[in-house]
Amino acid sequence: MLKVNLSFSTRAIGFGLLTAMLWTSCSKEPVEIADEASESAMASTSAVGLGRAEFVPNELLVKFKKGVSEDARAAALLRISGRVKEKVLTKAMQRQGDNDGFVVVHTPLAVLEARSKMTGAEIVYAEPNFIYQHSSVSNDLYYTNGSLWGMFGDATSPANQFGSQAGESWAAGKTGSSSVFIGIIDEGAMFNHEDLVDNFWTNPFDPVDGVDNDGNGYVDDVHGWDFDGNNNSTFDGVGDDHGTHVAGTIGAKGGNNKGVAGVVWTVKMISAKFLGRNGGTTANAIKSVDYLTDLKVRHNLNLPASNNSWGGGGFSQALKDAIDRAGAQNVLFVAAAGNDGLDNDATTRYPSGYASDNIIAVASIVKDGTISSFSNYGATSVDIGAPGSGVFSTLPKSSKGKIISSYGAYSGTSMATPHVSGAVALYASTHPGSTASQIKSAILASAVPTSSLSGKCVTNGRLNVSGF
Repeated sequence: MLKVNLSFSTRAIGFGLLTAMLWTSCSKEPVEIADEASESAMASTSAVGLGRAEFVPNELLVKFKKGVSEDARAAALLRISGRVKEKVLTKAMQRQGDNDGFVVVHTPLAVLEARSKMTGAEIVYAEPNFIYQHSSVSNDLYYTNGSLWGMFGDATSPANQFGSQAGESWAAGKTGSSSVFIGIIDEGAMFNHEDLVDNFWTNPFDPVDGVDNDGNGYVDDVHGWDFDGNNNSTFDGVGDDHGTHVAGTIGAKGGNNKGVAGVVWTVKMISAKFLGRNGGTTANAIKSVDYLTDLKVRHNLNLPASNNSWGGGGFSQALKDAIDRAGAQNVLFVAAAGNDGLDNDATTRYPSGYASDNIIAVASIVKDGTISSFSNYGATSVDIGAPGSGVFSTLPKSSKGKIISSYGAYSGTSMATPHVSGAVALYASTHPGSTASQIKSAILASAVPTSSLSGKCVTNGRLNVSGF
């Protein structure tokens, strides 16, 4: 089944998908879509437009104010004949003093009708459960043959001068550190891929024994957690190609005479899988963000960022709260700007468009330095450009009934974003103890002015890691 991803323009070097397709899903599962008429009808309830956002039918995320009695909660739910399907209360929420969390509510009513009835002094927010879609010198094959253009720069290859200039950092001996961790909020990733196996995290705090040894609420989270399937299987086959591709750009092993090399050759990547066959929900995105935030604090991990090559939906206070909780623990949220070819200043695109200081929003550029035709942009809402068209990276492949290591080129702001996440890991490895604000400032300050990005992003330029 073809997946059309908001942050992931094509599955090959060519990238001629229509913008309209980028907002569709090939899922056969039911979804609700907010149209403009519904949005107008909801204007008195929320100033936030939903546009053509998709969300889980008959579900709301509801947060009650602290101290609201059970009777008052029940009365509010009765207005929409609602029943609590799930209570979400993460360790990260509790650490910040929130012992109530929010509830996922099932209602027989249409989502927007139900939301209009869930107003009152006892409610903080009631919102749709939005659905998101994927948006030294190396001797590695795709680097030496020039295909890995995003890792070059003007000092290493004049023909590939618009890359991230990672090759210059490698030549200076800056190749990352196994003490730096990056979270990948996405599909799962092939952690045993020949070019990734050395750089995927194996949880030393929770050995596989059927017990939640570290008390974080997840039993045997050996390489992370699958929030879509609610289990510890963070790689479920060739369908997890997008997450595997993202992981390779961040941290494929360099200098091993095979495949590709990530921006950092040495790092520890943690899977927070929330995108499944039919996309991922707001509730599971929140769990993913909070899972990584809690891991950082619980185990004192040097985890400076999560990579978020996905998007869609409308404004979610619940998701923004999770991103802000991450920011409070100095975790950057590196996010794809989107593949609609639109100005995000005019039409906010989430999650990259939240007004959270720890977000870095990333646009995509082509090998010749032009902004990718599919890439969103925004003079104030998008921070920086990075290589995103025709990017080679790691992939899983099915062969003779087995899943084997493979490689291929994809395009999209999904591919640009992990270049920046890799840059965060590289900076953290050479500047231990840096805050999220310091890392973000350093990355944006080092951007190389690029004419195609002038007036299209905050820095007016592209990623440059050579000064790290």
